[in-house]
Amino acid sequence: MLSINEIKSLINSGEGFNLEFKVRIPNKIKEVTEEICAFANASGGTLILGVDDANNIQGVNFNNAKRSALQNSINEITPTLHCNIYTTTIDKKETVIIEVPSGINKPYVLSGAIYVRQGPNSQKLTTVEEMRDFFQQADKIYYDEAPCKTIDITKDIPNTNINQFRELAGLGTTVSNEQVFNNLKLVTKEGFLKNGATLFFAENPEYFFEKAVIRCIVFDGIDKRYITDDKIMTGTLYQQFLQTMSWLKTKLNVRYDIEGNGSEPRKEIWEIPETVFKEAIINALAHRDYYDKGARISVEVFNDRIEVSNPGGLVSGIPKNEFGKRSLSRNPLIFGLFERIRMVEQVGSGISRMRDLMLENNLTPPEFNTEGIFTVTFRRPFDFNKWVNKWVDNLTDNRVNIIKVIHKNNKVSKRELEEIIGLSATAIDNNLNALKDRGLIERVGSAKGGHWKINYILP
Repeated sequence: MLSINEIKSLINSGEGFNLEFKVRIPNKIKEVTEEICAFANASGGTLILGVDDANNIQGVNFNNAKRSALQNSINEITPTLHCNIYTTTIDKKETVIIEVPSGINKPYVLSGAIYVRQGPNSQKLTTVEEMRDFFQQADKIYYDEAPCKTIDITKDIPNTNINQFRELAGLGTTVSNEQVFNNLKLVTKEGFLKNGATLFFAENPEYFFEKAVIRCIVFDGIDKRYITDDKIMTGTLYQQFLQTMSWLKTKLNVRYDIEGNGSEPRKEIWEIPETVFKEAIINALAHRDYYDKGARISVEVFNDRIEVSNPGGLVSGIPKNEFGKRSLSRNPLIFGLFERIRMVEQVGSGISRMRDLMLENNLTPPEFNTEGIFTVTFRRPFDFNKWVNKWVDNLTDNRVNIIKVIHKNNKVSKRELEEIIGLSATAIDNNLNALKDRGLIERVGSAKGGHWKINYILP
């Protein structure tokens, strides 16, 4: 029980994450219980009835009927929550103090809803994503920490996968595999291998988690109409990473620098730095939302860009203005295993490293979409002359020249095209329509205020 001086000190400090005031007992007593539920789902807190938002003590009448109604409402919270409720008279005015502990059995639910504290306010979680992130932040049900009850450790975990991990992690040979698993906390108290360990060590993890694979696709063009290659990368998460990197190498432009290497192997220079893709793919494997069983990680190669996507947006524990500065994984076990084999950094520096590498190589900075499906887009270096020359044998000279003019000035008018190309208005219209029919150009916006867009498809 708090002393009067302690209560006065709380009131003077004002509302915050662990402190809430209500000037009166509301007619709907559930409004108070919602605050109590939110405190229990956070780090606990104190609710004071009889104090207004300006920290002034107004006092309340807390009779037996109201006490009983409040207690009955608290009893609706599940699991059972015990709060310390008492009255204190301050400056001849009665206040009600409700001390709420930080619950040890989170989440606490009221009428089927979860309430949480967000700064000095309480809010009801309304989306699956919000609830999932809450569970994870409450250290309750991380997907990779949950037991995989269908795997047989003796049959489904090959020694080759364990030995590969031990070598990469620099683990000695004096400790048994069983001890390694125990030290890394890969097994639950009940003796089941955890989901994260299954993904990292099983011979065929996709047998247990069908969508926990990487789909690698090449599209001919800049949209998803024409697929020229489509492969599924399976195996352990590390093996999926290796397979994806090898596949990417065959789809991108890679040149070799042999000067000054002596007997060293030729240095590979990718059109987009190789390290950028390493960061993006490991990030996807470590941070994807494995609860989403309907989606896969994807690596999509277009003529003008590469997109790496994984299920799950930005974890709610990271504000958007902190993106790239802080690291918070949905899968701390998986993240820790990648860290063991030196594939990730301890701090959230991967995003900034990708940005820096793209800029250092005179490339467009990566573009991030953090809503729903987390996607990073890398723009490929583009040689317009090389591309347009591929169309020379398939288009008339006039149409090639129109494309070149639009490339230089995408707001060029039809009248300007008539003068530059030396054709009549009708001929310009016919050529523009032919290019549109081919899908090579399109008009964006109005005739006056819009612009031309070139679609860099191949003949």
